[in-house]
Amino acid sequence: MATTANTATATPGVTIRDIAQVAGVSAGTVSRALKNEPGLTEATRQMVLEAARSLGYDFCKLRPKRLRRLTFLLHRQHNTAASSPFYSPVLHGAEEACRKQGIVLSFMAVGPADGLIDQIRMHAPDGIVCAGFFEPETLAALRSTGKQLVLIDMQLRGYNSVNPDNMKGGYLATKHLIDTGRTRVGFISGPLAHYSIRERARGYRQALFEEGILADPRLEANLPDGVDLETGAWEAMEQLLSLPHPPDAVFCYNDSAALVAMRCCLAKGLKVPHDIAIVGFDDISTAVLGHRPLTTLRIDKKALGAMGVELLLNNQHLTQNPSQPGHPQHPPVQHIAPVELIVRASTVFDGWRAPQSSSTDRPPTFSRTP
Repeated sequence: MATTANTATATPGVTIRDIAQVAGVSAGTVSRALKNEPGLTEATRQMVLEAARSLGYDFCKLRPKRLRRLTFLLHRQHNTAASSPFYSPVLHGAEEACRKQGIVLSFMAVGPADGLIDQIRMHAPDGIVCAGFFEPETLAALRSTGKQLVLIDMQLRGYNSVNPDNMKGGYLATKHLIDTGRTRVGFISGPLAHYSIRERARGYRQALFEEGILADPRLEANLPDGVDLETGAWEAMEQLLSLPHPPDAVFCYNDSAALVAMRCCLAKGLKVPHDIAIVGFDDISTAVLGHRPLTTLRIDKKALGAMGVELLLNNQHLTQNPSQPGHPQHPPVQHIAPVELIVRASTVFDGWRAPQSSSTDRPPTFSRTP
């Protein structure tokens, strides 16, 4: 049997025992290294892979481990009535995709102090989908288990992820408000630790920049720390309305916040959209049930969940075929899902049009179409 080092092509007959003898490790260690399973140091893994390459081992003989069980993780901060209209369809989309592939899906709402790794061992998944914000330390602990991992509605360097086009959505929302003649567009933001919210804020500022409108930091209101969304969005809207020159339009980081902001405006005697226009994000089911149906950015949330499962399945070959030099440092895959502006009565109404021009030093006026 040939054992010549630096063989350029696969050599028939090379076995795991041959690799173990050259590398000076057990056959079990070789098997775990070739399959990229946990329990080995990176130095040992690379030593085994180098021995296999030098012997001309045929990596095509490796059978990828079929993904049979998947765990869908949601951070406890998202497991609320305000967040459920978004994440529930994402979960349903992942569930449908798993059912088509014969994969068993389990769900866990977790926090950083919940003994997460012990719970993962109990569920024994082959892969993990994390939806929404998770602390980087929590994600690092999950990755250390050796399980395949995909993020949905979050992006972090080095991780595979699926996200809506948050920046474009923020841009489209703000551009729409400007195109309707609004000149003082405010922004109600959630915690900027969340990737999706940061990107939506970037889109908001990009639209202002392209229209030559100076971004006024007073027109940006963050939800206060330590309060629920209902209270925080109301206080943020009150903060904007209390300005000497309040906004004539507000883009909110999600629909739940926008619906609260709309109720606050109505309570202050303002007419929506006559006095102030409001745009949300996500197109949740209740977006059409407000005092005015809400203009928003539509995300196909079920498709987002399905894309996460698909990415996990497609990534199996890369993570379990270490034949390429440099494995397992494959570049992360980042999928971006499209968003669509849905215009409703919270920003436009029949019989009215924006003026052709307006002065920047006075509130805009609106004229009735003859």
